[in-house]
Amino acid sequence: MDMNTTPVLQLTGICKRFAGIVALNNVALSVRAGEVMALIGENGAGKSTLVKTLTGIYRPDEGTIELAGQPVRFANAQDAMQAGVTAVHQETVMFDELTVAENIYVGRQPCRGASGRIDWSKIEAEAEKLFERLEVALPVRARVKDLSVAQRHFVEIARALSQDARVVILDEPTASLSQREIRELYRIIRQLRDAGTAVIFISHKFDEIYEVADRYTVLRDGQFIAEGALADITEQELVALMVGRTVKQAYPKADVTPGEVLLSVENLCHPTEFDNVSFELRRGEILGFYGLVGAGRSEVMQALFGLSTQVRGNVRLDGKPVCVTCAADAIKHGIAYVPEDRQHQGAHLTLPILQNITLPILSKVGFFLRGRRAEENKIARHFAEQLELKAAYLTQNVSELSGGNQQKVVLGKWLATNPKVIILDEPTKGIDIGSKAAVHRFIGELVSKGLSVILVSSELPEVMGLADRIVVMHQGRIEHTFNRGEATPEMIVSAASGNELAEDCA
Repeated sequence: MDMNTTPVLQLTGICKRFAGIVALNNVALSVRAGEVMALIGENGAGKSTLVKTLTGIYRPDEGTIELAGQPVRFANAQDAMQAGVTAVHQETVMFDELTVAENIYVGRQPCRGASGRIDWSKIEAEAEKLFERLEVALPVRARVKDLSVAQRHFVEIARALSQDARVVILDEPTASLSQREIRELYRIIRQLRDAGTAVIFISHKFDEIYEVADRYTVLRDGQFIAEGALADITEQELVALMVGRTVKQAYPKADVTPGEVLLSVENLCHPTEFDNVSFELRRGEILGFYGLVGAGRSEVMQALFGLSTQVRGNVRLDGKPVCVTCAADAIKHGIAYVPEDRQHQGAHLTLPILQNITLPILSKVGFFLRGRRAEENKIARHFAEQLELKAAYLTQNVSELSGGNQQKVVLGKWLATNPKVIILDEPTKGIDIGSKAAVHRFIGELVSKGLSVILVSSELPEVMGLADRIVVMHQGRIEHTFNRGEATPEMIVSAASGNELAEDCA
C-alpha cells in the first residue's frame, strides 16, 4: 500500500464538547483505500464519540473531516451514509420483523416504473448478489429476528456494500461471536480491504488487531496519542500508549486461603440447558467456570439467581437449604449476579449512575424519605471510587458512559447489596485492558474481605490467572474440575471440547 496516496478519510483537529466536558480534543486520524486501521484506546478514550462524529450523529465543534481530499460536513447519519461512511456496531440496530433483504434496502427500495410499487424481486436479487460477493450463505427472506449475532453483522456489512461504502467502521464486531464466526468475519474484512474499501477496526483484543489490521491509531482521554504500522510496535508498547503506563501484572491474585464451604450445589438440572451440575464454593474463593459456546455456564448461573424455571436440584448456603425461585429470593439470601449483557440485563441506561447503584437496595435507602439523595450519593460515590469509575458526575445517565464504565456501574450495583456470593458472568467482556486490570484488582479485594466469587469467562488467561479452581463445562455437564496450577491451557481446552485427554493428563 502506497503511504503517499491521499487518505480516503482524514480528520484534523477534531474537538467535541458536551456541557463543558471535553470528549475529543484535537484528534487526528487517517485511513487509506485498501487499508485496515485499528482504532485503539481504553473505554472512555473517545472512540465512541469519534465514531458518532464520523457517522453524522454528532457534529464536531472544531476541526475538519475530509473524504478523498475534499472537506465534508455531515448534517446527520443519512448524509454520512450517502457519502460512503457507515458503521457496523457491536449492538446491531435493525428491524427484527423485516427480512434480510428488506433491512438492507430499507428507506431506499427500488420501484417498478411509474406505478411506484416496490420491486421486491429486484430487492431480493440484489441482496443475493451482495451475499455472493461476500461468499456468505444467508437466506434473504429470513426474518432478522431469527438470525445469529454474526449473521446480523453480515447483514450490516451487506447494507454498507449496497451503498458503495468507501469507509466501513467495525465497532467491537467480534464481542459475541464464536471462534468459527470470528474467522468468517476476518475473511470478510480482508475481502473488503482487497476490494479497496477503507476499514476502521475497533477492538480491545490484541490478537484480533494484529490478525487483521495494517496500522493503528491510539486515543487516550479524548486525545490523539500515536499512529503507525502495527508491524513496528509490540503489544506491550501499545498498552503503554493506551493507558499511559505499563500494565505489569494483568491478573493480580490475592493471597487468600479459601475457608469452609459456603455454597453447595447438588445435581442441578434443567430439561434443555444443563444436567447433573454439582460443585462447591468456599468462603474467600474465586471459582472459575470455563467452556465453549453452548456449554451451559451462563444458564447454570441464571438458575442459581432464580431467573430460570423448571430447575431441579439442591442448593445450600452456609449449610442451610435455600429455595431460589426469583431474583428477589437470591438477593435476600446474599447471592448477586452480574450478567454478561450489561446493556439489556445489567443496567438501566436511561437512569443516572447513583440510581442504578442503589436500585437493588431501595428498601434500605428509602423511597421518599428525607435525606435519600444524600444516602444515594454516599453509597454511589463509595463504589465509584473503589471501581475507579470515570464519569463527569454521579447524576450522569449510564447510557452516556463507555462500555467499561457501564460494567463498573453494574458491579457497584450488586456489591451495594452486600452479598455473600457474587457471580460474575463475563465481567470484562468488551472492555479495555486498563478497565480489565481495575476489575481484576477489585475481584482480588473482594475475596480478601471474605466474599466468594464465581467467575464465568471465555478468556482462558483470565480464568487461569484469577481462579483458585476451574470448573470446565461441556454440553451442559461438568467435564472436569482443576485446582489452580495443575492444568495447562491445552488440558482445559481439551476438557471443554469433551475430550478425555484432560482427565488422562490430570
